Amino acid sequence: MANQFALVTGASSGIGFSLAKELSGRGYDVAICSAGERLDAAAQQLQNPNVEISSIRADLATREGVRQFWDKVVGLERSLDIACLNAGVGVGGLFSETDLDAELNSVELNCVGLVQLAKYVVRHMLNRQQGKILFTASIAAEMVAPRQAVYAATKAFDLSLAHSLRYELRDTGITITALQPGPTNTDFFHRAGLDNTEMGSSGKFESEPEDVAREGIDALLAGKDHVYAASMKTKVEGALANVIPGKLKGAMHEKDAKPKAS
Repeated sequence: MANQFALVTGASSGIGFSLAKELSGRGYDVAICSAGERLDAAAQQLQNPNVEISSIRADLATREGVRQFWDKVVGLERSLDIACLNAGVGVGGLFSETDLDAELNSVELNCVGLVQLAKYVVRHMLNRQQGKILFTASIAAEMVAPRQAVYAATKAFDLSLAHSLRYELRDTGITITALQPGPTNTDFFHRAGLDNTEMGSSGKFESEPEDVAREGIDALLAGKDHVYAASMKTKVEGALANVIPGKLKGAMHEKDAKPKAS
């Protein structure tokens, strides 16, 4: 019997790589995607005799890149059972000071590219009336997030889209699950320029990407609507997200995202 087939975007490192590793470890053939040079090395690390790993390099922050990626997925001639739409990037700093092009790129990747790829995936899965889709959102989607204002806004978009599509598809055999990690031990904070912050130094060690991925895939396979992963702090923050006043949430986040005194 052939293995089931999954795709994971943003899979060259961090949570995306761990999602792909979790799926391949459970016997899924996996197509992984990233725009970076680390993709081939990631594919090598994921190889094992029982599954097939396909690596597809594409820039999902561009319309053409998403189209090219999907065309290559279709070219594999496989029915897609699971799609982990994980690719994302953030920019840290005060909105008045951050680079406009970098933040627009994050909107293109986190929101526009996500919508485009989700459209292709949903239509593909509707043909079979089955499938599971994981959207990587963030605990930041429910926070007031000074110094990560655009990133948090993109993740709020992703979370809203996931919840809305889940309802639309409720009678189709397709489920949507939102993965909401908190600070996690990946290079996200380095890429976002947040190394010299509480969340980018000690804070990120609250969760390991392997634990986030495991909880995410468990929730996906169980058909849950979302999961806060993986630290207890993240789970508590998620539970209290709609209770804590916005001013307090903003102060808490600013403390973690503000550069440390030299």
